[in-house]
Amino acid sequence: MIEIRTATATDAAVLAELAAATFGLACPPHTTAEAIAAFLRDVLAEGNFDAYLADPERLILVAEEGGVMLGYTMLVFAEPADADVRAAIGIRPTVELSKCYLRAETHGRGVAAPLMAATLEAARARGAAGSWLGVNQENARAIRFYQKNGFATVGEKRFLVGGRYEDDFVLERAL
Repeated sequence: MIEIRTATATDAAVLAELAAATFGLACPPHTTAEAIAAFLRDVLAEGNFDAYLADPERLILVAEEGGVMLGYTMLVFAEPADADVRAAIGIRPTVELSKCYLRAETHGRGVAAPLMAATLEAARARGAAGSWLGVNQENARAIRFYQKNGFATVGEKRFLVGGRYEDDFVLERAL
């Protein structure tokens, strides 16, 4: 049975391992192993998760089954720093769905839907009226999933991975 819970400070190491297992799945085929490794080192390492878990503007939810962490989401409760995102989104107050990753072996097993539902409910519970995210324009599977969950494309932005900018769509939905 899938259980969704709020991550705690003791989850940082497992979240970093999960990030290492899942981040590359969302990258376009041209993303190099070096670029993925740099992003994991600079953004998704255990120390980063320690900081994310201690940040009151962030909330990380995890999906588990039998004590094994299968996926996670991270919400950021702040006005977007990116000017392209600020211009694209229209619902305030907003929350960024900054991370939404699942282990490859869980794809199609019904893990993503309850994790997304719990994440959006947590955003609503903290007062957000809308949620936005960035998704690589080549990640058709993720785009379909987000659209199925009520997100619509409202703009574009750039996302830096290992020294190379990628093109993302900005998606938004009302909560």
